[in-house]
Amino acid sequence: QLQLVESGGGLVQPGGSLRLSCAASGLSLDAYAIGWFRQAPGKDREGVICISRRDAATTYADSVKGRFTISRNNAKNTAYLQMNTLKLDDTAVYYCAAVRRIWGCPVSSSAYDVWGQGTQVTVSS
Repeated sequence: QLQLVESGGGLVQPGGSLRLSCAASGLSLDAYAIGWFRQAPGKDREGVICISRRDAATTYADSVKGRFTISRNNAKNTAYLQMNTLKLDDTAVYYCAAVRRIWGCPVSSSAYDVWGQGTQVTVSS
């Protein structure tokens, strides 16, 4: 079965950048839409950005528009979240998720079948 593992989180100063990776194993990720979600302490899980099987990206969190970019490398069976100009409010556990879809990528977390364990991103001075 498909498994996902996030990596790349850590501590970064405001204005800095991080690139998160979502490495897939078990099955080829190219048949799936991929979403990135985040959950801050005391907050609900929030859809951030997703990419379709056909590489169409949708940003669902207005606060990250222009700062976050999603991409995928099918040869490496890995998806990425490039995060630039990080803000304090970006602090959260970030999760990648996947669902087999031909068209688009859903924003609802309940639509995704497979989840990684999460990686902590902390933005602090």
